Amino acid sequence: MLLTAQLLLSYQRCHRQAFLEVYEDKTKKTAPSDFLNKLRQDRIEQQHHFFTSQTWVTPEYPKYDWHAGAQATVALMQAGAPQIRRGVLLVEQDYSVLYQSLPDLLTKVPGTSVFGDWLYVPTDIRLSKRPKLEYQILATFHAYLLACLQGSWPETAYLYLRERGSYEVNLTLNQPKLDQLLSELLDVLLNQQEPEVFIVSHRCSLCGWLSHCYQIAQQDQHLSLLPGVTPSRYPILQSHNLASVEDLALVDPVHLAQVTGFGKEVAVKLVCQAQAFAQQSPVLFAPKAIETTTPLVVAAPIELYFDIEAEPSLNLAYLHGVLVVDRDDQTQTFHSCLADCPEQEEQVWFQFLDLVLRYPQAPIYHFCAYEVQTVERLAKLYGTPDSIVQPLIERFVDLHALVTQTVVLPVESYTLKLIARWLGFQWRNSEANGAQSIYWYSEWLATGNRHFLDTIVHYNEDDCQATHHIKNWLADFLQSDQSTA
Repeated sequence: MLLTAQLLLSYQRCHRQAFLEVYEDKTKKTAPSDFLNKLRQDRIEQQHHFFTSQTWVTPEYPKYDWHAGAQATVALMQAGAPQIRRGVLLVEQDYSVLYQSLPDLLTKVPGTSVFGDWLYVPTDIRLSKRPKLEYQILATFHAYLLACLQGSWPETAYLYLRERGSYEVNLTLNQPKLDQLLSELLDVLLNQQEPEVFIVSHRCSLCGWLSHCYQIAQQDQHLSLLPGVTPSRYPILQSHNLASVEDLALVDPVHLAQVTGFGKEVAVKLVCQAQAFAQQSPVLFAPKAIETTTPLVVAAPIELYFDIEAEPSLNLAYLHGVLVVDRDDQTQTFHSCLADCPEQEEQVWFQFLDLVLRYPQAPIYHFCAYEVQTVERLAKLYGTPDSIVQPLIERFVDLHALVTQTVVLPVESYTLKLIARWLGFQWRNSEANGAQSIYWYSEWLATGNRHFLDTIVHYNEDDCQATHHIKNWLADFLQSDQSTA
């Protein structure tokens, strides 16, 4: 069996993913998304930028012949090559397992090894802005294989990160963690122990196995489909024989809080969530919150619905979409304050301000905290006076917060997409999402093809319309509940 650094990375992200990569039929795995392909291309470009300032050699070997690659790499190390790009490290663990890694760079430093008075330290180039533990473990894996080959541990290993640059990995701290992970991974693979499905929306979203695992989770009514059932809470629920949505829906929340230690509010929310799933209908969560929430969702003469599109890698907010709903005139008008290039961010920021300040009494509905955070960041960046910004911020109404404070829905995650689609709203482009819009904007910048920009604007308008749709539904739901109370 070949245990690669990539397999170790997969295991850190999801135990089941690593198992599927080895044993499952690859036809069940979906192709990488455009966004994932963009991330891979961005990493290639970052590597290219890094290596333009370096001198290096690469081992020559037939593609995917790892034994030949390992021999060529060792030969370069024996010859004392100053820097080796994409060397192959291959170590036989026992008669059945080979460890393999492909560090981006091996650098010769003074020391003592089987090669002479030098040894090698590894560097991995990553898009991440921070030294994630999973990448530190991978760098430690490179160092471990080097130690096996050169007879001496390097003093350190490096990550080269976007914006931060070089980061020194503490091998002493991370080696025990690596040993534990390798032991667990080998146990899973050699004994062919298929890990249980567990859906975590943000973690699973870019995985090619998501559809395969999701189908299994739906068939089993798996508790991980319920918002609030986290990897830490799940084994506690299992220990009390709560293994399915139906099981949890029948539990007394007071009893659940007592036996699990979750706390009353968490227990009530979990049971309500299971009941909403079982009944496929919304469940009122916090009756006392309705009195304070209802005034925020009553109809105003003019309402604004706001959504931002951004490119995180450029720290750029390039589109401020605003849907103006005039209830007196019975009109809806969508405005897109759009930056054709990153240099226009300041310009579209002031366009947005000019637009929303035309309606000084209108509430500004948005979904989640990102819009407020971005408005505060841009105001500071472009010197907008507090006398303008603070009254503006006070008009913002976060629909995500209002929904989650008052009602439980039969959705697997409280995202704009899932809530609006459950309510019957449909986006014009079924593939549209935030990650896809990042890809589209990068393609616009690369190609100048206006189609990509137009597609983003349509998607952003649909996001604003979806926010409007949710607000109307929530207002009707809360008012109907009050009328029947």
